[in-house]
Amino acid sequence: MSGPQPFRLDTETRLTSGDRWRTESAQPAPRHNQILAALPADDYARLLPDLVPVSLPLGWTLHGAGDRERHLYFLTAGIVSRLYVLENGASAEFAVTGSEGAVGVASFLGGESTPSQALVLGAGHAYRLGADILRREFAHSSPLARLLLRYTQALIAQTGQIAVCNRHHLLEQQLCRWILSCVDRLPSDQLTMTHELIAHMLGVRREGVTEAAARLQAAGLIHYTRGHITLLDRPRLEAHACECYAVIKREYGRMFGRENAKAQPAIPAHATPLDVPPQPHEDACCPELI
Repeated sequence: MSGPQPFRLDTETRLTSGDRWRTESAQPAPRHNQILAALPADDYARLLPDLVPVSLPLGWTLHGAGDRERHLYFLTAGIVSRLYVLENGASAEFAVTGSEGAVGVASFLGGESTPSQALVLGAGHAYRLGADILRREFAHSSPLARLLLRYTQALIAQTGQIAVCNRHHLLEQQLCRWILSCVDRLPSDQLTMTHELIAHMLGVRREGVTEAAARLQAAGLIHYTRGHITLLDRPRLEAHACECYAVIKREYGRMFGRENAKAQPAIPAHATPLDVPPQPHEDACCPELI
């Protein structure tokens, strides 16, 4: 019986010098992950011997649809996209994760597997913790267990907000949200993403992404060339995005008891996101949109 095929990146054409540097750079310390950084010192020291360092090369699949999730990956650098892939190959992203979170929540929620795929969009690093250790932590209601439940709440909020965004907001607004969410998890204001890849993530036509990116570039908000996107005017891009970006960002800020903080701890916080009233839906998406 045929099923959804894993979505794969063509790393030969999408791996840039910046991605190679992140792949080959030294493994960041576990505390670069904000969940691990929030642990009390004693709990962190107890878990440290069980944290296995893992490199996340661009295009690598942490888990495919239906795979048993035997580990939880605490990201310290890079970006991982969670997406669904349909039987006809169409795909759409429902969550993006950086050093603020972890990938593999089914490993401690009891389901063990999910119908989604976790794909590395930005090369980086992580620390892996086995499902057996996670079960022990939850059995004792440890600080890690409580932090992971709070993180899962934020992840659910992100998933729901993106679903609403994909249905009701203009493609141009969705693109603004997506660019901002990715840049928040990178050490610079530059992305290496083709229009085709962005279309796969948003579940829309490539032509729609090209037109939306051209309008943002004409307005002086971004610069796009040969698969490279540079954010030029962050405050205006935030104002141009729908309210979904600010809602998701605030939810992750609440997880650690702060508001409007960037996902990457080493980067200074940018200006406060501006909420904008919802706009009428633009029929710029193909029927593959989830």
